[in-house]
Amino acid sequence: MKIVFTDLDHANYDVETEIFKRAGFDVPLLECQSEDALIEQLQGVDIALNQYAPFTRRVFEALPDLKQIVRYGVGVNNVDLEAASAAGVQVCNVPDYGMHEVSDHALALSLALIRKLVPMNAGCQAGRWEYADAMPIRRQTRMTAGVVGLGRIGRLYARKMAALGFNVIAHDRYHQPNAEDGTDQLRCLELDELFREADVIGLFCPLTEETRHLVDAAALERMKDSAYLINTSRGGIIDETALAQALKEGRLAGAALDTTEQEPLPADSPLRGIDNCLITPHMAWYSEDAAQELKRKVAEEAVRFASGERVLWPVNRLPA
Repeated sequence: MKIVFTDLDHANYDVETEIFKRAGFDVPLLECQSEDALIEQLQGVDIALNQYAPFTRRVFEALPDLKQIVRYGVGVNNVDLEAASAAGVQVCNVPDYGMHEVSDHALALSLALIRKLVPMNAGCQAGRWEYADAMPIRRQTRMTAGVVGLGRIGRLYARKMAALGFNVIAHDRYHQPNAEDGTDQLRCLELDELFREADVIGLFCPLTEETRHLVDAAALERMKDSAYLINTSRGGIIDETALAQALKEGRLAGAALDTTEQEPLPADSPLRGIDNCLITPHMAWYSEDAAQELKRKVAEEAVRFASGERVLWPVNRLPA
């Protein structure tokens, strides 16, 4: 089978190359940034390792030899899954490579907001030494953390926040609490109830048509003025214009985002210049360990498929 990298912005792909070399594959790196580039350069290709290049219905219809796509990461927003299934293309991701990193990052952002670390550091660096500038700060054991989405990362965040003394509540339309993953200990609420009750709200759901702008102006109105909103999943889950307005009007105590609807954050984004809005550059997934694990697992999944073995992380269901 012919395997290619459609696009990759990593410093190198040595880990993948070594795995492919041992399996007998020579895998070239392409620079596909558009539908036209994919259609032109992937003729005769069986397996595509993909980071950002858009796999649309038009692309699938033009690539009859394509059999598998392996996405670098968890999200598959740049792949039309319905079209992939119709074309008989198996789409795979790597759902577990950065679970601890993302949940740790969400935890760090939560504590940074609650403890007012960023403005206090700025004050001290500017020569002001006054703890009262941070008022009010509440004790964590008297706060409630709301977890929206009980996938791998959401469950880890819930567990870590509980270990720090937070009361943890959750919402997930598709997850049934069970003893095996510890979610039987969580109090699960309807989403509106969670928004009203939580002091810290962490978003850990995929971006779908159902979750796009899940946090809109109406949802923000339901939250406490003293609440903090954390997002380390996908930017489109939040209506950023509504969020900026709520922050500027004091209807939300703060927000921390690792992902935004458009990345990098545009110069004219309404979120720029808001002191109580912390933004990091889609880095929650990252540690050296996670990066190496991602590379290895992407390559291994492709080799499994090429060798006729069962893949570990299929995202779409193919017709029987």
